[in-house]
Amino acid sequence: MSQMITIRYIEWFHKILETAIALYFKNESAYARLEDIEYPVNPQLNKMMGIDHMTLDEFVVVMLALMPHISPQSLDIFFSSNSNTGRPYTEFGGWKGMSHGGFLPTGETAAFILAGDNVEKRGDVMSLFTEDHWFYKNNILGLEGAGRGEPFLSGQLKVSDEFLSKVLFDREFKPTYGSGFPAKLIETELNWEDLVVDYKVEEALEDINTWIAGHHTIMEEWGLKKYLKKGYRTLFYGPPGTGKTLAATLLGKRNNMDVYRVDLSMIVSKYIGETEKNLAKVFDLAESRNWILFFDEADALFGKRTSGNTSNDRHANQEVAFLLQRMEDYDGIIILATNLKSNIDEAFARRFQSMVYFPIPDEQQRKKLWDNMLPDNWLDADKEEILSLAVQNEISGGNIANLIRKCAIHLYSTNNKKLTKEIFHRIINERL
Repeated sequence: MSQMITIRYIEWFHKILETAIALYFKNESAYARLEDIEYPVNPQLNKMMGIDHMTLDEFVVVMLALMPHISPQSLDIFFSSNSNTGRPYTEFGGWKGMSHGGFLPTGETAAFILAGDNVEKRGDVMSLFTEDHWFYKNNILGLEGAGRGEPFLSGQLKVSDEFLSKVLFDREFKPTYGSGFPAKLIETELNWEDLVVDYKVEEALEDINTWIAGHHTIMEEWGLKKYLKKGYRTLFYGPPGTGKTLAATLLGKRNNMDVYRVDLSMIVSKYIGETEKNLAKVFDLAESRNWILFFDEADALFGKRTSGNTSNDRHANQEVAFLLQRMEDYDGIIILATNLKSNIDEAFARRFQSMVYFPIPDEQQRKKLWDNMLPDNWLDADKEEILSLAVQNEISGGNIANLIRKCAIHLYSTNNKKLTKEIFHRIINERL
């Protein structure tokens, strides 16, 4: 476990908890109020949460939310039953997990500790869980799961996965790909200098880099947020294997941003409302994180809308409308990729800040790709003839990589050390 939360903070929380219970039930207490207990300042924790200072109330809520993870037995006191009713105290709050046997706090638990039976103070506690508070804005913690019509504070008090990962393991949270999060982190060992594209693509990608580096100045310092929509949306289109996915991945790598490729096969559902729920999972997790969302083969979801004459048509159009709204609300980078721009609905096209065409590489670019990818120790006297033969074929970078893989398999299986022009000629003719 990270040293962010030490035994000193747990012991401090125990004093807070014991004092709150003693004061509420009018038992003997060493302290007349919670504020009399010395407050252990933690600058490292404050910095990690993106703030300069935490109030006593805020620190109590943070510690309460962390207790099930770092000291679950500390909350066992809330299992006490009310002798008058024979059931747990309503004012303690709490909820039951699927497998955890300990007490799990709710907003009601926080209100009990901080406010007791003080109704005015209870209102102050509620304000800690609104969207205006930095708990929400910085994705630290919040209340979840309150049923329709149930009291606001009955929601489960939960820390975000991102915050928990930093506190427990001192590392950034990386969500696991699956039905709960249908997007996969994509990475590459290549660098920006390895990307071979024409000058128009290069200029368009530099514009995106510039936006990432300067969007705060543009929107905030120059006051353009009144006129420009937040975030940046772009469409990459062109034949398969021309570098669309690699470009998206390298944009992330160059700017220290994670790139998540959204799995549309797990997103799109035939059941009404499920596609929207699956999309919401991705966007909800991406909010307040420095991510690039990459939708590959985007026409599967972003394709042209139908006339709306049937219930299925109306369902599909609702999905498009939902997606449009979430895209426009997202303040990060969204990249859509497709082989054919004409497959994308015009309603989406109008909302792109740029549309970047990735063509099949020309002869000079193909030569650079072959030269970069072919291992030097494969080639000797035949190098120039092999390269001359290779660049004659108008193929994409993806196909070039596939041919080099085929060459590697052949050399390994035949125990050859060198790629001769005869071997290369035979392989390239078999594949094309």
